[in-house]
Amino acid sequence: MATSTTYNRAFWNVMKGKDENYQNLNEGYDNVGAYVAPDEFREGFNTALAKENIFRRFATVINLSSAEGKIQAVSSTGTADWVEDGDPIPESADTFTQFLVKSYKLASLVKLNRSFVTDMNFNLDKYLMGDFAKRFGKAEENALLNGNGTTQPTGILTADADVATADSATISFDEITSLYFSLKDEYRNNAVFIMHDNTAMLLRTLKDTSGSYLWNSSDNTIFGKPVVTSPYMPTVSAGAKSIVFGDLSYYWLIERQPITIKKLSELYALQGQIGFSAYERLDGKLIQPDALKILQIKA
Repeated sequence: MATSTTYNRAFWNVMKGKDENYQNLNEGYDNVGAYVAPDEFREGFNTALAKENIFRRFATVINLSSAEGKIQAVSSTGTADWVEDGDPIPESADTFTQFLVKSYKLASLVKLNRSFVTDMNFNLDKYLMGDFAKRFGKAEENALLNGNGTTQPTGILTADADVATADSATISFDEITSLYFSLKDEYRNNAVFIMHDNTAMLLRTLKDTSGSYLWNSSDNTIFGKPVVTSPYMPTVSAGAKSIVFGDLSYYWLIERQPITIKKLSELYALQGQIGFSAYERLDGKLIQPDALKILQIKA
């Protein structure tokens, strides 16, 4: 969809108010006057999204059709065995779990002066790509951490991940050590820590009994694992889930419909502006709850 050079040219001609044969956009039309963004734009948009959203960097991103449906994922880890030539290969006791996938809509509206849009020197696609990436990236990250599963995807802090409770209203060196080793070794290989900036600042001060810092400042790691921060993680307070540690590849970000854009030529005409509304549809699922551990502060 939306892969041809003809579609790309027609899309931006329409967005900039130039004459165009709308039949060239039929493949990307969504029945409400909006069009799926061309592939070239979406590739750049997804790259920009990854700079704004930790899930776009560490989670598994898959594409499914826009209709609601179900997916199946292996919820156990198989093994390999040594066998002689001609001997049967043992079957793994894999267990498949079925997940209902929904199609949550995330949308935003940008307004620009008409003179900018029609200026042949104004790079409209680059501007919309950057602006929408910031807006969508921040909203995605917030929802994939804290989403309620009703009007948004279920976030990892509201999913069925394992929770460890800190013994006090603060965080100690020993509790971070316990959190680290509470995660199975198979998930620690690619694990990351996720926390708020304020929590990271606290952990930078922790030392062991010999005076060595927990935090490695040279590469921003704890026990060799990267630390990433998000403004949408709870800070350290009573009852808060303040640190996530685990392999985020077991959280699936499921794209149901790619970014789709509609030009609003008349709505803001009296203000000398043109609007561009954009939306995408997606869901998120924690496929393997054991792959994440969450540290919750004592209430």
